[in-house]
Amino acid sequence: MERIALPDRRSLALDGRTWAEVSLTTLRENFRVVQQHVGPKVAICAVVKADGYGHGATECALALEAEGTPWLGVTDAAEGRALRSAGIWTRILLMTGIWKGEEDGIVSHNLTPTIWETWHIERLEKAAKKQQINLPVHLKVDTGMNRLGASVEALPQLCDKLALCHHLHLEGVSTHFASAEVLDAEDAPRQMKIFEEALAVLGQHGLYPPLVHIGNSAAVSARPETWKTMVRPGILLYGYSLPVMRGGSAVSEPSLPLVPVLTWKTRVLTVKDVAAGEAVGYMGTYITKERSRIAVLPVGYADGYPRLLSNRARVIVRGEYAPVVGRVSMDLTMVDVGHIPGIAVGDEVILIGSNNGKSVDAVELARLGETVPYEILCGISQRVPRVYA
Repeated sequence: MERIALPDRRSLALDGRTWAEVSLTTLRENFRVVQQHVGPKVAICAVVKADGYGHGATECALALEAEGTPWLGVTDAAEGRALRSAGIWTRILLMTGIWKGEEDGIVSHNLTPTIWETWHIERLEKAAKKQQINLPVHLKVDTGMNRLGASVEALPQLCDKLALCHHLHLEGVSTHFASAEVLDAEDAPRQMKIFEEALAVLGQHGLYPPLVHIGNSAAVSARPETWKTMVRPGILLYGYSLPVMRGGSAVSEPSLPLVPVLTWKTRVLTVKDVAAGEAVGYMGTYITKERSRIAVLPVGYADGYPRLLSNRARVIVRGEYAPVVGRVSMDLTMVDVGHIPGIAVGDEVILIGSNNGKSVDAVELARLGETVPYEILCGISQRVPRVYA
């Protein structure tokens, strides 16, 4: 993915490409909002996996490191190594375990692995011994997601295994919520209960890890009882806080004063006058009802603008909304601009962002595209340059 510093923004705008503007200043402000919300005694593991949720992992990690985050969360060792190669030395948590053969690199790059299998312990102990390093690890407990982690029943065996190690120490223990934002969900209190049982088992084996973390973004927003000694905000840092739900309906809008970090823009490629009764785009899914002006945008599903937004979404051009008409194709999207005077080739178009009191965000696109805002942001493709400010 092309990274472009702010001084190049003018030349970027002139060539007509689609681009995304990422405000690292806003990212740092959002971090401060989250830290103030959870309080100074709760550490933050700032999640920058999946290329920083599409914002650029290296740039976001550098900004968050400068802001003082004690931890960064990534998916795997490959993402962790990439950050180390960029000169980032903040603690990095590998949240989805390890693959066989990665253990030497994990130790040498000072990465902190999440474990839940006996072979994780065996291989990491061997690697740490070879390099004469005392390696901290975090244990993941499966409390009901049935995805990653050890069951409570498996913990005694893991504790015994850890007790035999001379080069590993248990620094943290974690789990993950299935539906933390749903206040009346039965699974959340059940998961909490199971997690407390797991902590008790660890205590029975003399293990009291200082970092206890359950809270993802949803739990940071809605469940202060889950904050423990560390939280793992992801999408919150990028400016999105999902509504708190009860009984299948939102009971409150997001309360944290967060601002979206990313603005996605393109430009008008061409403008066509189309007669009434004409089909627009593949399969003719949109028929003009009257003489129309159609602006063609150089963005499509290859850029991460979902095909499901066809005939559903809207963009902002010259401070006004313009509806998407016809099928979103691989490289092009059409919008009806007949109600907006003066539209011309090169006009800036906002796909995600705000202008003139109007706004389109990833939550809106996710609702229209029958998905979640995470996928909208992560889905902005590698061919869309990111411009950093």
